[in-house]
Amino acid sequence: MLTINRRLMLGLAAAGAATRLGTARAAEMLPHEKELYEAARREGQITWYTGQYQAEPSQAIGRGFTERFPGITVNVVRSTSQVAFQRLSQDMRAGVAQCDVFSSTDHSHAAFLKQQGRLMAYKPRNAAGLIQAAKDAADPDGYFQVTYLGLFLMGRRSDVVSDADAPKSWKDLIDPRWRGKIAVGHPGYSGAITSWCLAMRRLYGWDYFKALEKNQPQIGRSSADPVTMLNAGERTIGAALPSATSLLSISRGNPIKLIYPEEGTLMVPAPSGALKDAPHPNAAKLFMEFMTSPTYYEVTRPFFSESLRPEVPPPPGSRPLAEVKMISADPDELERDGQEVKELWRDTFGV
Repeated sequence: MLTINRRLMLGLAAAGAATRLGTARAAEMLPHEKELYEAARREGQITWYTGQYQAEPSQAIGRGFTERFPGITVNVVRSTSQVAFQRLSQDMRAGVAQCDVFSSTDHSHAAFLKQQGRLMAYKPRNAAGLIQAAKDAADPDGYFQVTYLGLFLMGRRSDVVSDADAPKSWKDLIDPRWRGKIAVGHPGYSGAITSWCLAMRRLYGWDYFKALEKNQPQIGRSSADPVTMLNAGERTIGAALPSATSLLSISRGNPIKLIYPEEGTLMVPAPSGALKDAPHPNAAKLFMEFMTSPTYYEVTRPFFSESLRPEVPPPPGSRPLAEVKMISADPDELERDGQEVKELWRDTFGV
């Protein structure tokens, strides 16, 4: 069911009110990190399949890990979440163990991997310092952690569409006045867009997408593709844009303004987990410690990612999380109905 998660909102409010202590990237390793580091350094590397961030922040995360833990390189394999999952699935069918840690924006991927016995039961000790919302959304058995909180909303070209004329709600996107002006990602490639489709179907039924199709949206793959389309002037309205990618684009001078939909901004808690057959198991555990540490969110903050550690301030230009009305698709619904909406999308849009 579509929910406004009360525990999530309380956790976000607590994080927003927390004292901003700041942390030093070169902080001393904690005892449990030192112990893992010695074993991980002998392994020398880690391979990370990820769909949570775009290429630039993903590479920055890899560099940040090596800076924090010298002698261990990160092989970053970045794609959309669906493609990352397909790659991992192909590895598993072939009996090949390449991936150490898997990160997705699609909760059903982690749930499926847990069900199939493919994930390592490892709860990072650093996860105890995450905001309550992230801890609540983690797997209770320790098979995966929430390492990314994606916010997905609308955006407009501010030099073409005024605030007064801009759509105010998700439902406004089906107004014929926006025909040929909308850009959106694809649920067949993006887990976040799958979540958005489920949320819109719960609010308005699939007829919403039939009406959206009549507006002839330009369809990319990743949820971030519409940001590129807006930057290029190909379209003037973006649907289900990632807040972080949009804010990064704005910081670089692109004329985009965020629109927080009246029904609520889509919130996607995104999981990461170490593989049971990880070829570098100690490095995989250490990477999970890194992904739940303050240093990780310091590395991602310049890319406008939401911080899940109270010591690290929110990204500049973002609305405080406690002030954002949020909606989310139930993880069970995502696992149960995700494939169905992908097929409905292809039937409706022809792509």
